[in-house]
Amino acid sequence: MTPIQIGIAVFVPLLWGFQYVAIKAGLAEFPPLFFICIRFLAIAILLIPFVVRPKRTEIPAIIIISVFMGGLHFGLFYLGMAVGPGTVAAVAYQLATPFIVLLAWPMLGDRPSKSTVVGVILALAGVLILGIGPEARINLIAILLVGASALAFAVANVMTKKYGPFDPLMLMGWSSLFTIPQLLIATLILEEGQIESLRAADLAGWLGFAYTVLIGGVIGFGLWFWLIGRCPMNRIAPFSLLLPVFAIISSVLFLGEDLSTKFVVGAVLTIVGVAVTQNLLKLRARAAQPQQTADARSGT
Repeated sequence: MTPIQIGIAVFVPLLWGFQYVAIKAGLAEFPPLFFICIRFLAIAILLIPFVVRPKRTEIPAIIIISVFMGGLHFGLFYLGMAVGPGTVAAVAYQLATPFIVLLAWPMLGDRPSKSTVVGVILALAGVLILGIGPEARINLIAILLVGASALAFAVANVMTKKYGPFDPLMLMGWSSLFTIPQLLIATLILEEGQIESLRAADLAGWLGFAYTVLIGGVIGFGLWFWLIGRCPMNRIAPFSLLLPVFAIISSVLFLGEDLSTKFVVGAVLTIVGVAVTQNLLKLRARAAQPQQTADARSGT
């Protein structure tokens, strides 16, 4: 990965980590499935007029990606955020990284290196530290919902890599359009008070909605899809482990949650795990270059 790609891979989890505060603000005003439904509606309205139409051969893949990335991933995630604290959701969501690494091997032939496995295990140890202890108020229902959301996110990432590359904004705009009817049906069946929430929502709720649409949505996923089209999945996946660190920081700054020693230790260990993964991979690539040069010269 180039320095620019690494910088973007860190920047996107930062945007998504601070999005936890915005989501909480929005969920205080809107039913969760309805909230994510109008989010996708706004993204589709913003992007569809300005992006290229997908090729006919791309539409089936985009529809399937919309089911996993939009309907299942976001729907389950927002439900989990609605019933549990943001820290629990941030910890459970890290299941996406091992899911991506595991799925990328059989589906893409992207076998993880030993350094990747070591780095992911080390970072996951940090995530587990963040999620243990009585003060974490772990909610089993929230963990199951967000864990299922992480699996759907992993499937969507691998499928995006397999059937792409797609134009990032085109994929976001059209997958958002295909996601709207999925979530509309779900909110009409499972929720109530949608119209009333639009009338009663306060400024904080609408600011949270705007953040999820523009910052977490258009910018965050646009950059993430851009990375997926250019980098191996087992190189991108470890960076998502930074998300709980930023989520905890935002929760402390804006939601008034306590920053315990356990959280500090877990956050540091997570960052070290990501750093070890990237540094060892870089060293491994550099070590392989002389051998590749020798092979080329010898004609092997």
